[in-house]
Amino acid sequence: MSKSLSQRPGAIDISNLKGNRSGSSSPPTPLTPKTPAEEGLDFFGRAVKPGEGPIRVYELRLGADGGPSKDLQYVRLPPAYTPYILRVSIEAGTPASKNGVFKTNFPLDGKTFGRDRFTEKKLPQDFSKPIQIDLPIAQAGAYKYWIEYEGTSGVRTKGHTGYFNIDPVLKLKSRSPILDPSSLEVLPPGKGAVVQGEYADLPLDGLSILTVVSKWMGPLEEWKAHFDEAKGRGYTMLHYPPLQERGESDSPYSIRNQMKYDPGMFGGSVDGTGRHKVEDILKVARDEYGLLSLTDVVLNHTANDSPWLVEHPEAGFSPANTPHLTPAYELDTAIIEFSSSLAAKGLPTTIRHDDDLTTVIDAFEKTVRGLNLWQYYVIDVAREKDSVGAVLKSGKVTPWTGPDVSNKSAVEVAQIIRNQNTLIQGFGQLASRFGVKFDPEVAAGIVKAAFTTLTEPDALSEAWGKVVDILNVPLYEEWEADTRTAIDHVKNRIKYTRLDEHGPKLGAISKENPLVEPFFTRIAPNASADPLVYSLANNGWIWAADPLQNFALLPSKAYLRREVIVWGDCVKLRYGKKPSDNPWLWQYMTSYVEALAHTFDGFRIDNCHSTPLEVGTHMLDAARVIRPDLYVCAELFTGDENMDLVFVRELGINSLVRESYNGWDPKEYSRLLYRNGLGKPIGSMDGACLVTKEELPSPTGKGPVRQAVVSQVNGSMPHALLYDLTHDNESPLDKRSAEDALSTGALVAFSYCATGSVKGFDDLYPKLLNLVKEKRKYEVSGLGGGTSGIARVKRVLNELHLEMVLDGFEEGHVHQENDYIVLHRVQPQTLKGYLVVAHTAFHKGTKDRGYINPIQLRRTRAKYILGASIEIPSYELPNDDQYLKGLPSKLVDIAAASIARKSDDSGPFSEIVVPENFPPGSIMIFETQIEDFDADLEAFCKEGAYDSVKDLNLVDLNVVLHRADVEERDATNGVYGAYDIPNSGKLVYCGLEGWMHPLRHVMRYNDLGHPLCGHLRDGSWAFDYIHQRLSSQVGTHPNLAKHAQWLQERCDRVKNSVPNFLRPKYFALIISEAYKAARLAVVEQCSDFVTSGHSFIQDLALTAVQMHGLVKSASLDPEVVTPSLAAGLPHFTTGWARCWGRDVFISLRGLFLTTGNFEDAKRHILAFSTTLKHGLIPNLLDSVRAPRYNSRDSPWWMLQNIQDYVTMAPDGLSLLSETIKRRFPKDDTWVPWNDPRAYSETSTIAEIIQEVLQRHAEGIKFREYNAGPNLDMQMKPEGFDIEIHTDWETGFTLGGNKHNCGTWMDKMGESQKAGTKGTPGTPRDGAPVEIIGLLKSTLRWVNELVERGKFPFKGVAAKIGGEEKLVTYKEWSDLIQANFEKYFYVPLDPADDSKYKLDSRLVNRRGIYKDVYGSGAGHEWADYQFRCNFPIAATVAPELFQPEHALGALKLADQVLRAPLGMRTLDPSDMQYRPNYDNSNDSDDASIAKGLNYHQGPEWGWPLGYFLRAYLHFDLLVGEGKQVSTHFSLTDTGLIIVNQNPQETLHHLHTMLVTSRKYIQNDPWKGIPELTNENGNYCHDSCRTQAWSGSTLLDFLEDAHSLQDRK
Repeated sequence: MSKSLSQRPGAIDISNLKGNRSGSSSPPTPLTPKTPAEEGLDFFGRAVKPGEGPIRVYELRLGADGGPSKDLQYVRLPPAYTPYILRVSIEAGTPASKNGVFKTNFPLDGKTFGRDRFTEKKLPQDFSKPIQIDLPIAQAGAYKYWIEYEGTSGVRTKGHTGYFNIDPVLKLKSRSPILDPSSLEVLPPGKGAVVQGEYADLPLDGLSILTVVSKWMGPLEEWKAHFDEAKGRGYTMLHYPPLQERGESDSPYSIRNQMKYDPGMFGGSVDGTGRHKVEDILKVARDEYGLLSLTDVVLNHTANDSPWLVEHPEAGFSPANTPHLTPAYELDTAIIEFSSSLAAKGLPTTIRHDDDLTTVIDAFEKTVRGLNLWQYYVIDVAREKDSVGAVLKSGKVTPWTGPDVSNKSAVEVAQIIRNQNTLIQGFGQLASRFGVKFDPEVAAGIVKAAFTTLTEPDALSEAWGKVVDILNVPLYEEWEADTRTAIDHVKNRIKYTRLDEHGPKLGAISKENPLVEPFFTRIAPNASADPLVYSLANNGWIWAADPLQNFALLPSKAYLRREVIVWGDCVKLRYGKKPSDNPWLWQYMTSYVEALAHTFDGFRIDNCHSTPLEVGTHMLDAARVIRPDLYVCAELFTGDENMDLVFVRELGINSLVRESYNGWDPKEYSRLLYRNGLGKPIGSMDGACLVTKEELPSPTGKGPVRQAVVSQVNGSMPHALLYDLTHDNESPLDKRSAEDALSTGALVAFSYCATGSVKGFDDLYPKLLNLVKEKRKYEVSGLGGGTSGIARVKRVLNELHLEMVLDGFEEGHVHQENDYIVLHRVQPQTLKGYLVVAHTAFHKGTKDRGYINPIQLRRTRAKYILGASIEIPSYELPNDDQYLKGLPSKLVDIAAASIARKSDDSGPFSEIVVPENFPPGSIMIFETQIEDFDADLEAFCKEGAYDSVKDLNLVDLNVVLHRADVEERDATNGVYGAYDIPNSGKLVYCGLEGWMHPLRHVMRYNDLGHPLCGHLRDGSWAFDYIHQRLSSQVGTHPNLAKHAQWLQERCDRVKNSVPNFLRPKYFALIISEAYKAARLAVVEQCSDFVTSGHSFIQDLALTAVQMHGLVKSASLDPEVVTPSLAAGLPHFTTGWARCWGRDVFISLRGLFLTTGNFEDAKRHILAFSTTLKHGLIPNLLDSVRAPRYNSRDSPWWMLQNIQDYVTMAPDGLSLLSETIKRRFPKDDTWVPWNDPRAYSETSTIAEIIQEVLQRHAEGIKFREYNAGPNLDMQMKPEGFDIEIHTDWETGFTLGGNKHNCGTWMDKMGESQKAGTKGTPGTPRDGAPVEIIGLLKSTLRWVNELVERGKFPFKGVAAKIGGEEKLVTYKEWSDLIQANFEKYFYVPLDPADDSKYKLDSRLVNRRGIYKDVYGSGAGHEWADYQFRCNFPIAATVAPELFQPEHALGALKLADQVLRAPLGMRTLDPSDMQYRPNYDNSNDSDDASIAKGLNYHQGPEWGWPLGYFLRAYLHFDLLVGEGKQVSTHFSLTDTGLIIVNQNPQETLHHLHTMLVTSRKYIQNDPWKGIPELTNENGNYCHDSCRTQAWSGSTLLDFLEDAHSLQDRK
């Protein structure tokens, strides 16, 4: 009877895996009693302790689709020394916010992390406030998240997945300084860098890792000497290649027993696994020497002689469990047999030259082809013919139901079959010879359907045989290509291993030493065992392979094609995708990993790029349960940084190994240092400038409010573990020169990242050590002696590295010049630094000093610390049979370098000159310190900013924040304009917003190479400009004095105290602090809608400040300069072009009323009311001096704004009784502004309203004052005739003629060449739909006032049918109500045309509202043009519209007219549609010449807001928004049931604003443009920010806000 499994040699009892055998240490258990997530929740729930600093909040902003941008897909966060917050934020109203749920496997509930256990938080359904999810971070690990939301058609949609990794908390015994603080002398051992008693937090950048191979260290009792040496050289962590029992090859990476440590470490046998003793010695290293421990985890393979493989062959890949390996196994066996038969065949057994190789390969090819491996690829034709014939004769045919094959040729039938890839059984599987075949019944059906002229079974079988022959052609070709590849790989491998000069020269070929390494380990326990079960694929690697593809599985044929560079001592492990695929292996290897996590502080993942992700994540998750703060590093060979990120983010890899010797010359090496070890550039801005303070409620909902500091997260690149040399790479002597070890070691130590080395680098080992064959032990050479190499200097370098990291020397500068690399590290708060000058030694044999310019350090003093070069008398390999030794060498101290103090126009500087005797490999180290360092400067630049602006009004803040170039020149008499940055161009604003546009990028990415930064380094002109421009305007803006002084004090202090290379940082700090304060000062003066609103609302609110300011050439008063609202920037800024009646009153509600600026709204209403003349207000105000009255819609927009003001402003009704002085006599006489008759008469606002209505009721007819070319050089004489009348059959006001354009679509033709001069592009004469809507809105409102007794008039006098009569406002309103649908709607069904007033012949599109009623003769078709104006009427007078008709037209507008940033001004199906506006076009094309198509398709911003408002109203009334939720509403008429689902509608509409949000965030003008060309493309003639474009969006957002408030 055979022994039980547990009794067999090498067997492992699964039940004991979690612990160990008798006498071993206890089973691995978690190292902390509470989960770290629980500790984080507890922290935020408890009271704030005295002295606790503010909580750090790292804000991660997601996109509109709920996912991170590509740059933000991976974020690395710092260790949670103190719990902090990761804030995930998304803009309210974006698509991903719709019923959104934030999901993450971060344990928000405080429970244990599970990779597939997700917690979730519902996103607030608020459209006006920021959406934020605060995650309390208190633990290390790798996590993922996404937003799941309701997408189109209600389908739940998953946003892009994002990943965040949190660094582990490592702790290390603290050390005393390495340098004497006063003399800077290096303190000797025992005085400097002495291990202290207390532990300190160790950031990952502070790691200095040394690789030591245990079998060269001797038994454990000898390890203390190695610890002492490593600590003495300044290392903080030891990396141990695997310490487990090794396999027969003796390689540490070929582990025989994962659960047992190498007996050789214990001086012989040891009870149990040896884990106790290993943990004891590592504790000594940690506690006495301050050395953490790191070990390799080998997951991909096991030793080829692991005893458990015999018991569990399913743990490896064999032909039995992976059938496609069968032909590869046959080929591998043939290679071994061929190798043993060379002599018998008269073939050379030793390859001495290429001829021998050719002879052997030719014979080998015949052997390979003799295997007939093609049989694994192809279909057996004879078998197919026989089986199909038999089926045909039996009649058991499966009818063909696939693509038509009737009467096709054999070639065509074969192609159809190939396309139906499921028909061929075993296709591409390579599982057995002639395993590729068809179901004969299906094949018979195909052949019968194809060859309809054949009836006999034999004939059909022959036809099928031809089809199969055709199918076989590419299969034979595939076999031939694979065979050729395999032979070539064998040939190349033989050449390398037996012929190449640098190859291993393996010697004679035999069965034991075959032609090439076997690809399979044969472990059959006895002769009768199935070789297909017990032949296991060896592991290895493949050039340029896809790391996510397991090369032992199909579709890879790597083993058959002999593509694997195989490790013959390692069997590749076969996990499958999940534990249930191979339970024993998963449990065994998990126990191995858990045991290591209990013992070691960190893991290095061996062969990480070939570790299946599902295996790596499972194992590391298990390890982190045991040790939550496990440090994990890896070396990846994917060749693709994006692929590297996949492994980093999924596995939670904390550091990726980077190698200095991958730099092939000084320039490339400096690039590697910059990329991996720079930290941040000196003078970086993000840490100082991009932080805000706030009060933080507890993320748990329980606990105190805490002070917090918020900073925005950038995407991360993998953290670097930069090695000077790894243990598997050639030595400096082989790669560059032995002398280069000193310069490379110094540069690595000065890098702000984790650093690494290998025992032997410091000692100058001349050659790469062979992990398998080398048997000698390390010499402990310490810090002195002839074989300690660079150790004495490395001690200083490593200790300085640690000190620089702990003290925050995070900023750096790398300079490469010829063979020199200079690396400077600086602490950003103290501006203390260390500088290393390294003369690299990429080439052997030279002692030349080389050349580098003197190193100038501006306003910086430098002190010499040390300098050294290395002398190596001989490169002959040391001859010692017992110990590994380095090259005999001598460290030569370099005398203190010359540091000259000089000065030039830019100020004082230190100049370092490299000494004449400074051979390659030499280094010098200096301490640096900014002269007269102002330690309080940063705090000084930050303090007081808000106090300096808190008393500024919004007009003052317009000066501080904005002012376009023309505005500034106007206001300052040309003294100041927009600042021009060399090589970058003019800023768009003179104020802070102008500077912030380039600075946002510069600060976030620390882009100190930006032209602005170069300009700031070159001089102080910008510093002077920012305060001098304000000081010069104190006469007109006295409140600016305080802020100007604040700026000047800081600018002067910076100019006087910092070197030029730091000026950009402090300039950015001053500007950003001032900007934050000024923006806050604006927001605090706004309504609650703005103050509590999200960033888009506040950005739009800032456009009100943008547009409203004081310029000398434009005013609301002809005598006194007053602030006025600009129509747009930069074109409508000054003079007559600044202030337009129509633009003011389209903009006023959004920019002034929704933001709470009622005073300035009132000023504009009163100012324009004074100008009433002919029943109109001017379109062009021209400072009320020479206003022009050619706008039919302007008075109606003003009346709408008066209505809005009365409704929205506190005590708004009192406006109606305000008295104004009339600019012109009431008889419409034109008088100059300073004529005594001007302002001699008065009216109340109520009277102004009445006058507008009365004058329109009785009709208006006049010719513009000063008509002619002096007034308008483009207009024809007839265009100056203004006429408006009311049609008392409909109640509509009509006006205009074909020669003028009295609405906002007011482009006048200008082209003589095209014949359009004086011809309007869009006259819109008749009754424009928006004017009728505005009229109806006014009438409804004043009637309501009359009914409440709040309006002094009752109606208008009108002559109707020859009779004078009083028409009440209600009568007029009802008349319009009765006729609007009839006259404006175009029905969907032509059969309904008779119910409406229309000419069916002119209808282009149905289901719309006409743009105009009553267009003049010759252009009656203009009535029927589908434009973006009807939503205006639908917003202000929704009662006019039949709701279903309105919603239908709005949905059509959504499809046809809505554009990315606005609305198309004309239906694209219209013959006049011309969507690209170019005012400079001087062609003879009349439709576009001189921009005549201004409103014939270009996409205008402001109509979008009215479209959104109208859609919101009608969708809630009769659309999707009506349907879902039911609630009760108490009204004046009683209790009614209201069915509305505003969320659905609001989400739909907010989705339309995604482009606008992005635009205002990124555009330098920080506004919404006047118009864009086709599909949102840039229009160079457009204002970059337009008052009404931002205003109407605020109108909509305020509607949404109010709706939610009501709800």
